[in-house]
Amino acid sequence: MMIRPAELEAIRRGEIDLAFRRWNRARVKVGTRLRTAVGVLEVTSVEQVAVSALRAEDARRSGAPSLTALKEALSARADRPAYRVGLRYDGADPRETLRATVPGAEEITGILAGLDRLDASSAIGPWTRTTLRMIDANPEVRAPELAAQLGRPTAEFKRDVRKLKERGLTESLAIGYRLSPRGEAVLDHVDGPRDRAPRRAGTPLPRTIGAPATRALREVGVHTLEDAARWTRADLAALHGVGPIALDRIGASLAERGLDFSPSGS
Repeated sequence: MMIRPAELEAIRRGEIDLAFRRWNRARVKVGTRLRTAVGVLEVTSVEQVAVSALRAEDARRSGAPSLTALKEALSARADRPAYRVGLRYDGADPRETLRATVPGAEEITGILAGLDRLDASSAIGPWTRTTLRMIDANPEVRAPELAAQLGRPTAEFKRDVRKLKERGLTESLAIGYRLSPRGEAVLDHVDGPRDRAPRRAGTPLPRTIGAPATRALREVGVHTLEDAARWTRADLAALHGVGPIALDRIGASLAERGLDFSPSGS
């Protein structure tokens, strides 16, 4: 179930708790937990509805600007049933805690056994260690570039990286990936410790701001929310690629941590 970044943020803040979709059949059920860029969402209700029966309250709870706008959005694919889906924010993604958990030797043995099973079931042969090494050597590099270096189709490469992410070994960034502390410990166990650039102190920028804004911010040394808090909103807005939506999302993330844009710049 695809949900736009702005709607995800609104669900997390408790401003939205409904979504409407045109489906041939219900694609989620009550209790389904959806992992998203802002954390885990839980599906609290699913019911087929008549568009003619929708009311202004439905529009408000779904984030639509008006009932008319909601009905217009549902006018596409009118041959399919309309569904009202209840949603609530259910906390941070548990993989975040897993990624930060450095395993001991016994647990690493179990992790490596799991990677061996992934390698054994793959049509291309062993890939897990190679992919971990590639990400470790190229943090914050776009997936298509990493895939090209490995001679793999991007879609297949990204699918396999998700399998590593499920095990808490990698982290997805606004652009590219990096190994988690857990992933570094596993790879160091295999290859021996290696020198790495220190992890950036602070809170990463929201993944939902988009690649153009992320690139523009990186170019001026803004890699974390704490970096952004040293800039005025107007100065960041002057950067090519940093639009109002990205700034709103950065501002919301700053507010969650008791921060704000600088009133007068760094």
